[in-house]
Amino acid sequence: MEIPTFLDVLKARQNIAPHLARTPLFNYPALDQATGLELYIKHENYQPIGAFKVRGGINLIAQLSPEEKTRGVITASTGNHGQSIAYAARMFGVPATIVVPEGANPVKVNAMRALGANIMFHGPDFDSAREHCEALAEERQLRYVHSGNEPHLIAGVGTHTLEILEDVPEIDVVFVPVGGGSGAAGACLVAKNINPKVRVIGVQAAKAPAAYKSWKQRALVEDKTETFAEGLATRTAFVMPQKMLWEMLDDFLLVSDEEMRAAIILYLQKAKTLAEPAGAASLAGALHVKETLRGKKVAVILSGGNITPEQLKQVLAG
Repeated sequence: MEIPTFLDVLKARQNIAPHLARTPLFNYPALDQATGLELYIKHENYQPIGAFKVRGGINLIAQLSPEEKTRGVITASTGNHGQSIAYAARMFGVPATIVVPEGANPVKVNAMRALGANIMFHGPDFDSAREHCEALAEERQLRYVHSGNEPHLIAGVGTHTLEILEDVPEIDVVFVPVGGGSGAAGACLVAKNINPKVRVIGVQAAKAPAAYKSWKQRALVEDKTETFAEGLATRTAFVMPQKMLWEMLDDFLLVSDEEMRAAIILYLQKAKTLAEPAGAASLAGALHVKETLRGKKVAVILSGGNITPEQLKQVLAG
């Protein structure tokens, strides 16, 4: 598949606009005061599925052939990608099967089921579910939707950064969480075409660093997935997002689970909003290097808010 272009992002916006409202980009004086930074929070947790990936799901499903729509789609997910495909499939009347790990986030699983998707559990982690999903796709002749190596997904999610730079063109830095890397790849694609001076910084969990290490080494690697941020827990890096990140990402940070917990609490206290662990990673990343950000306008993509009650209790309990 060909790597998406900025034109693909503009087309994606046309596909998405009839179905999704723009998400707000808010500045919170209380959050600025607490952090010493000028932060603009992109509220992808306000999407109908509580996560940014719905942008890519709608863009991809909208462009399937009639035959593909009739046969149906299948994908693997820890939750938010699966929700995006389930949501878009329901919208366009396409049968959808989602393969999830055995211990998948129940909030996300229940949401996918409520959207009409057929849910299958397989394996201990995302990559086990993905491998099983790929075998099923071939066996059943379904349209397999990879969570990262899909140009329409990357172009679709890139519209979040398009909205950021339309709302505040003076943004200096964009922080974006990285699991498989589609969101960061989309952010880079948009930022570097609109204003090459905008720095895009990816943030991943230190306990699930496959994409980070792949970016550093300029080669695809596998690694552990021991973080509580299931949205960042990918054991294997993805080819297409990585190629884009190698070319365009300015920096890549690792943050601890403790830093993500602190960011979740900060969002609750200062922005009155819910962030799931992966969604809080970008704020954690900004705080990790805050001394380098003084005097800059910083956009932080809050990629999702699908935190479970149990996760929230653990975070608040310290």
